[in-house]
Amino acid sequence: MARSMWKGAISFGLVHIPVELYPATSEHSLDLHMLDRRDFAPIGFKRYNKNTGKEVSWDDIIKGYEYADDEYVVLSDEDLRRANPEATQTIDILAFVNAGEVPLIYYEQPYYLAPGKGGDKVYALLRETLRDVGKIGIANVVIRVKQHLAALVCVDDAIVLITLRYPDEIRGTGELEIPGEHSKAAMVTAKELQMAKALVEGMSEKWKPTQYHDTYREDVLALVKKKIKAKQTKTITEPDPDEDKKPAKAKVIDLVSLLQASLGRKPAAATADDDDDDDDPPPRKARKPAADEDDDASDAPPRARKSSSRATVHAHTAAARKPAAKKAGAKTVPRRTTAASKTATAAKAPAKRRKAA
Repeated sequence: MARSMWKGAISFGLVHIPVELYPATSEHSLDLHMLDRRDFAPIGFKRYNKNTGKEVSWDDIIKGYEYADDEYVVLSDEDLRRANPEATQTIDILAFVNAGEVPLIYYEQPYYLAPGKGGDKVYALLRETLRDVGKIGIANVVIRVKQHLAALVCVDDAIVLITLRYPDEIRGTGELEIPGEHSKAAMVTAKELQMAKALVEGMSEKWKPTQYHDTYREDVLALVKKKIKAKQTKTITEPDPDEDKKPAKAKVIDLVSLLQASLGRKPAAATADDDDDDDDPPPRKARKPAADEDDDASDAPPRARKSSSRATVHAHTAAARKPAAKKAGAKTVPRRTTAASKTATAAKAPAKRRKAA
């Protein structure tokens, strides 16, 4: 069974609910040790007396508050408790507020509260009350040697105490270069907002916490196994000198194109209900040339596996109407002549003249 880290009571009006405090989270960080790069021996630290230089055991260590240079007031655990016995043993509910009124930036560390001996009924009463009214309790609690502002939240069948940051612990954004709502440099168009909303809607799903995990930690552990298998446990990997030390700054050239790509569309595609003419319309597709039209089609890349008879008829007809067709073609569809098509046209010209003769 888990060991409680604090025992006391919730003060709820004239009601006292005996509770025990348990940690609600556990860390799974990478346990990396410091080594001496010369012989890969682990680095150790010692608790030592700064006057004598001798090591000190835990049994001989006490706490003190430095009130002047090298002058201390000794404070034992009993001194800390006697400073305010009620504050150190009570979760004092000050008010009840709507959960949405507390910004997420204030939330800090969660703890489970379990009923103490004989406190099951009053614990359940507070839990059901919080659940029915849809509010959270704001309370003061002392954990170790610091008083915390805390929120009492009903989560399933448990009451969770979440420590909150005080307002003076929240830094402002005045020193940050954050664009305002009406900033010209960051002006958002209706089209961009519409596409961004569509992207959010397409990525929306129910909250499933089990599908998220620390992939970076898994990658590092996989690298550890790889180095062990390759017998490179003592190999120090140095940075590649050819790589840029500073990452290149990403420049967003066309936000609409990026949003379209995120939505699974081609950047040039336009939305069906888009009436915004801020962007240039996509180029029109050239219509299929008729047999008696110009020979501009000869400038375009040839279609795969055309029959020789069809190519011959087209060449004779195009040669006969070449001047008029060029004029008509210039008015309808702009041509895009590539280097490959120019070469192909130049190669076909002698053959056309011979056939026309």
